[in-house]
Amino acid sequence: MSDHITTTSAKKPLILNGFAMTVPGHVSAGVWRHPSDQSQNYTKLSYWTGLAELLDKGGFDNLFIADALGPLDVYGGSPDAALRSAAQQPLNDPLVLVAAMAGVTKRLGFGVTVSTSYEQPYLLARKFSTLDHLTKGRVAWNVVTSILESAARNLGHDAQMEHDERYERAQEFVDVCFKLWEGSWEEDALVRDRASGLYSRPEKVHPIHHHGSYFSVPDAHLSAPSPQRTPLIFQAGTSPRGREFAAQNAEVVFLGGTNPAQMRASVEAIRARAVELGRDPQSLKFITAILAIPAATEAEARAKEADYLAHTSIEAALALFSAWTGVDWAQYDLDQPLEYIETNAGRSALRGLTAKDAGRRWTVRDIAEYIGLGGIHPKFVGTGAQIADQMEALAEEAGVDGFNIAYAVSPGSFEDFITYVVPELRARGRLTPEGAGQTLRGRLLGHDRLGPDHPGAGFRALWDGPSVLDQDYRAASAPERLKA
Repeated sequence: MSDHITTTSAKKPLILNGFAMTVPGHVSAGVWRHPSDQSQNYTKLSYWTGLAELLDKGGFDNLFIADALGPLDVYGGSPDAALRSAAQQPLNDPLVLVAAMAGVTKRLGFGVTVSTSYEQPYLLARKFSTLDHLTKGRVAWNVVTSILESAARNLGHDAQMEHDERYERAQEFVDVCFKLWEGSWEEDALVRDRASGLYSRPEKVHPIHHHGSYFSVPDAHLSAPSPQRTPLIFQAGTSPRGREFAAQNAEVVFLGGTNPAQMRASVEAIRARAVELGRDPQSLKFITAILAIPAATEAEARAKEADYLAHTSIEAALALFSAWTGVDWAQYDLDQPLEYIETNAGRSALRGLTAKDAGRRWTVRDIAEYIGLGGIHPKFVGTGAQIADQMEALAEEAGVDGFNIAYAVSPGSFEDFITYVVPELRARGRLTPEGAGQTLRGRLLGHDRLGPDHPGAGFRALWDGPSVLDQDYRAASAPERLKA
């Protein structure tokens, strides 16, 4: 690996995201039953505005909100287990919460998961432009492809697309969005001259003339350019095709799993591919998720962990694990050794766990107990200093730039993190400086708009007239689109 794609550097601020979902419990299976957990208030606006205010004042950069589009019905062939145990069911829409949370915060960003598998780019581009205006540039899009067969079934399809084809559709989807955000309205298209009555210059607003394999979008973007134009692009997915998509499109990549060596391999592979695609490899940031259980002493933290573990549910954990892997683990004895099985769902979760410890064979029961707290992510338990040490060590070993902080109970886990861990990170220079950037991209990357090396920036060429980008999208291979 050449020096210009090195994944570590001198100590620098770590990206800090709160990790949540619009459900009564997220990745800690069954812990909604704990008396201190308030996630059952997820249907109340005050729950979300309160959480946003807490994170905003507590030094977090962003609230990263996960999502799914179908019932979790892989385990036992029905949604019954998920419904019984509140395993990410029931589930609300996260996008509509952002404007309200932005209204009570000053610097916190909002990264919202939206799948390319069933949305329409013309409509989604307008939603994100609207939110980018309302947040003053503090919104991000976590780009995913849906893995649930139930989502396909309920959204008009007999079955979901094959894994790699989902990414082909996703690539065209984001290209259409980039055209709309970056190539449709020129910088000086808006005039807003009361005296002359001219609001915008029609000659500066360009139809994108997109005709592709999955989408036809001939006209201009409905929304005027927002502070970031394109929301900050997050991406989650580390399969080979997911890595390709990340190298081409992502600005911040979310890596799941528990194995630092595997994370580093993904970081290095994605950065190396980004170089081949003409991107600055250091323009990509990488994050992973952890569950932190801090307290004033290690003994208190261990007691808190034991208390949370007593409220976990094996049924809820396996309902989640079945949905993530596409395997019905109800068909297996709890003492069955875990093996990798190729599926059309999320491949990295199962691949990572089957290789988690080379010297150990995990059983289905082991995994259910492990993911009961914090899902398929590392767990850090101890004092604030101990957890800060572990975060720094993982960042160094895995080559990542920050973390999604999962919760056992909400908002209690975030309150504890802010009380015990944030002061340690601040003292070590590991928090983003207070005045860094007005937009989310400016805060995390140092610039408000897509960098010139990002493929999406190339669609600004539409201002200069028709090109291969808009005249014959289907005939242009991905490398040709990038070169253009």
